[in-house]
Amino acid sequence: MNIVILGAGRVGESVAESLASEANDITVIDTDPARLSVLQDRLDLKGVAGNGIQPSVLRDAGLPDADLFIACAQLDESNLVACKVARQLFNVPTTIARLRSPEFQEGTPLTTEREGFGVDRVICPEESVMRSIWQLIRYPEALQVLELAQGRLSLVAVRAVAGGPLVQHRLDEIPKLVPGADMRIVAIYRQDKPIADVCGTTCIEPGDEVFVLSATQHLRGVLGALRERDRPVRRVMIAGGGRVGLRLARQLRGEVNVKIVEMNRARCDYLATQLPGDVLILNGDSTDEELMGDENVQDMDLFLALTSDDEDNIMACLLAKRMGARHVLALINRKAYADLVQGTTIDIALSPAQAVIGELLAHVRWGNVEAVHSLRHGTAEVLEAVVSGDQTTSKLVGRRIDQIPLPAGAQIGAIVRGLPERGEAVVGRRERRGRGAGEGLTLRERRGAMDVSAAEIVIAHHDTEVRAGDHLIVFLPNKKQVRQVQKLFQVSPMFI
Repeated sequence: MNIVILGAGRVGESVAESLASEANDITVIDTDPARLSVLQDRLDLKGVAGNGIQPSVLRDAGLPDADLFIACAQLDESNLVACKVARQLFNVPTTIARLRSPEFQEGTPLTTEREGFGVDRVICPEESVMRSIWQLIRYPEALQVLELAQGRLSLVAVRAVAGGPLVQHRLDEIPKLVPGADMRIVAIYRQDKPIADVCGTTCIEPGDEVFVLSATQHLRGVLGALRERDRPVRRVMIAGGGRVGLRLARQLRGEVNVKIVEMNRARCDYLATQLPGDVLILNGDSTDEELMGDENVQDMDLFLALTSDDEDNIMACLLAKRMGARHVLALINRKAYADLVQGTTIDIALSPAQAVIGELLAHVRWGNVEAVHSLRHGTAEVLEAVVSGDQTTSKLVGRRIDQIPLPAGAQIGAIVRGLPERGEAVVGRRERRGRGAGEGLTLRERRGAMDVSAAEIVIAHHDTEVRAGDHLIVFLPNKKQVRQVQKLFQVSPMFI
């Protein structure tokens, strides 16, 4: 695929790195030639220096032949104008814009129509990070929670702890040990390395990172099978009142007790005008042990370091954990840092760029791919794809799971049947979101909006038969296996 990316910042760089590793033709536009030079030395891509809203620069970047244009410059207005030019002058088939402002929402005429800005998809790293943290607040035992099949199915990563009903037991003992909890363990990582062949005889050990697929409504029982249930999150301290911190505090209002620690006094004054009076805003340094002690960090259920400085976030989390905070999460932009601290004293390292990669990959994956999620900082993936065709044109329809030639380690974890089209499922949410000047749904509204229609969830076993129209949830331990799996979903009139 021929892809042009505007902006070589943190998000643009992460997107380019992820897409370039999959044999796509990548061109990156940025005003900084030095930054482009570094990218070109490290990745197999072309760099074009210039202003990405100028038609001449976009033409030099090959936009007339582009299949996908991703605008992720720093300013919303630059991304909107660039998408407008890409659609109107160069007729690019798909445009994606990174937009921080909630005023420009996906699916509205202003955003999508040709007379508007011509943006097919809106991505917002801050919103993606906020959603990820919200899921971890709902399920404090989890390391990562991803929703699939329009929210009906969830893939959860959890650290197994001694004492859990399934820990130190074989997978084929699940029905006996946890009756009624229909689940599928699709991967186990031990000492940061995947177990090559997860099967019925595999035993779960304390400390294993386990990836489990389950119906969302059964998720709490699944988590309880692998570790002792944590008490609900009621007290949260946020280090950093930037875009992510502010957005998260707004979403948590009325749900949990929130404190924000922010270094910049002017920013504190602004936060005070944007948040309700029950959110405590403190002007200070989150790495100041005396301040953290005075504010009872040891009583926090969750400490979140969400500043723009990776080192500060790491140090703040280490301090909070040492002082007694139950769980700590650090927002980390550098992949090397995230890999280094994940699973240590810091419970969770969250990357803003990786949080949005999946939203982009769904447009890059060809075939009937509905959703893609990046796992383990980009090394693994889970994808949701729709089965098309019939027994004569499809490699999947009418075949049992054990008859499908999946690459080594890949697993079909679940099948969702009777799922409505994407547009049918989100209509209610979109109408509710539009009720007030860019405000999103509250947590209670999000929970209520998840189950909009009935669908059958089938946890995959070796003899489960695939039907046309099924949504298959496939786990890939290595993203290089994606091409091989995508070919299985292709419909061919010559297939026998």
